[in-house]
Amino acid sequence: MALKQQQELKQLQRLSPLQMQVIKLIELNNVEIEERIKQEIEDNPAIETTDTELSSEDTDSPENLTQEEIILGDYLSDDDVPDYRLNFSSGKSEPDFTEFSYFDDKSLHDYLLEQIGLLDLDENKQIIAEYIIGNIDENGYLQRDLLSISNDLLFQQQMDVTPLQLEDMLYEIQDFDPAGVGARDLQECLLIQLRRLKHGYEADLAIKIIEEYFDEFTKKHYDKIIRQIGISQDDLRDVIEEIVSLNPKPGNTLGGSIQTAMNNITPDFIVDNYNNIITIQLNNSNIPSLQLNRNFSEMIKGFSENKTSMSADDKQAMLFMKQKVDSAKWFIDAVKQRQNTLQSTMEAIVNIQYDFFLTEDETTLKPMILKDVAERTGFDISTISRVSNSKYVQTSTGIYPLKYFFSEAMQTTDGEDISSREVKIILKESIENENPSKPLTDDLLTKILNEKGYVIARRTVAKYREQLNIPVARLRKKL
Repeated sequence: MALKQQQELKQLQRLSPLQMQVIKLIELNNVEIEERIKQEIEDNPAIETTDTELSSEDTDSPENLTQEEIILGDYLSDDDVPDYRLNFSSGKSEPDFTEFSYFDDKSLHDYLLEQIGLLDLDENKQIIAEYIIGNIDENGYLQRDLLSISNDLLFQQQMDVTPLQLEDMLYEIQDFDPAGVGARDLQECLLIQLRRLKHGYEADLAIKIIEEYFDEFTKKHYDKIIRQIGISQDDLRDVIEEIVSLNPKPGNTLGGSIQTAMNNITPDFIVDNYNNIITIQLNNSNIPSLQLNRNFSEMIKGFSENKTSMSADDKQAMLFMKQKVDSAKWFIDAVKQRQNTLQSTMEAIVNIQYDFFLTEDETTLKPMILKDVAERTGFDISTISRVSNSKYVQTSTGIYPLKYFFSEAMQTTDGEDISSREVKIILKESIENENPSKPLTDDLLTKILNEKGYVIARRTVAKYREQLNIPVARLRKKL
């Protein structure tokens, strides 16, 4: 078999360091970018914060420099010190985020660790408690069984702790706030919350049902519960109201409501409506302006003026500083590009969903996919996806995730494009107004939508119902 050599020309796309920086920064939300900038300032002495731009009088003109000096000197010009603290206020003053931005950077784990300090534990128990908390997920549930945690403590901490001893500490943690935290499953989570209520007939009955008839309760076999316990329908209805008011995911809101969860979000954008004029701003209130460090610039300039007498150590120092300046330039430019990308993307979203931002009426939302925004901005779909993830916008009535504005298109019998969200609204309203004792099946819901002029299949109705976290008709049946 003869071997052949063949030349082939291929065009490969490689991302520059600046492009890689931009991609990474675009994925960060407002709080994360603040932390990232703080970290970069700490790690790179060539970056400093400023509230004013450098004067052109502080730098030499490129025309007066030699070829070698231009390589160093071009770091010193005004154009290479971009100020990315962008203003898109259209003459309006800085936005006030205090009404909606209550961001608390404490995690659930931090909150639980603070409460450990109130128990006055010895060193060993402190380690055990911290280890248990480390295995509690963001929803507030203990994800690992106590035997596995016992084995971990033995191998990693050389601590011989039995599962029973771990359970004693777990019960202490289950007394912490938010109520229900540290549970090992939903049943235990609900029981923890019920046992904190004032004991009375309804509370005691709810505990009995969750303890002894949890499977029947989740499957809504209410007749069986009534028959076996010997209670009335009214008694069971009151107990159901008590139970459904509990929080199945206590860690999500730190024991609060959905509004509390929203208050823990710092928006990335603010969109205002003044007399039907929409304004868009980035939330840059806590993001400092950046520039190249003056001392680094002056030292590089000094090296360049005395390069003939430079020692080996001086050359090494200049190389180090030049690398730091390169890194600083890329980072500052990347932050500026990130801000411009976010601003352009938000402007495109507002243009497409203009009617919504005028009225904040959900029914006015239009079908919109990533491709629609990409075409308006000129960015890749992947870039729009990165912007849309984990970003939020504040309006006059609340805070919305950017994903809220995206939905697929459907058609009416007249061929008109409508948003799938519009269909979901009708679907939700139909279910809310159904007869609780005879809930609407997916077939009946499909028929209702078809009669209203929406071309939709049963499987699509089922998908939308699941996306709305609405159970099937059998599980929605009430007494």
